[in-house]
Amino acid sequence: MTSAASFPFPGRLNTLVIGGRTDADRALLTPRGELVRGCADILAERLARLPAGTARVDLDMSGVYFMDTAGLEFLEVLRDHGRRRSMPVTATRWNGQPRRILELAGLDTTDPLRAPAPDGAPSPASSAVALEREERLRKLQEEVEQLRRAIASRPVIDQARGILMATHGCTSDEAWHILREASQTSNTKLRAVAEALTSSAQARGTPLPAEVRAALARALARRSSR
Repeated sequence: MTSAASFPFPGRLNTLVIGGRTDADRALLTPRGELVRGCADILAERLARLPAGTARVDLDMSGVYFMDTAGLEFLEVLRDHGRRRSMPVTATRWNGQPRRILELAGLDTTDPLRAPAPDGAPSPASSAVALEREERLRKLQEEVEQLRRAIASRPVIDQARGILMATHGCTSDEAWHILREASQTSNTKLRAVAEALTSSAQARGTPLPAEVRAALARALARRSSR
């Protein structure tokens, strides 16, 4: 039995599916897709439909490839489920960008629901630790906002990748890295690089700005030399 959540950006549907199975009194759930707005509600619905005799819930997160701050709400729903029913709950096998989000949030990337080791007397460094955690959360918000903008820009970026693939015989991943490198070396936003490239490829398009053209040429030359 599975559950699906819709995506907050136009044209993106069913980005979270929660499958799984129950063995004896243990439920193993396997989320697949993205932890974005609405994912916590989907998890709550899935947990509510577990058999009455369930005494443990484990989530295999290896199928989740994107996460924003809504993923923290997702984890809180799972943690609250364990507390209310006095049962162990885990969320393990994080990879890629979701794992990076956990790191920025200062959470255990092995299992963010794992209880921290008990602390002794308050440490003189406790205020420094709090400041570090606050800075991590600030960086988290910045990175998630960048990822949101990147997702909203996917159509034009995908067009630019297609142009590079067609004109230079590179793979989709290579085209992505070329665009990112050109963006970084020319100090130009990724979407602006993609828009400039797609515009220049049109019959009466605008020529590429000099700095973007030079950055793309360097990135393509670096790919060719590998």
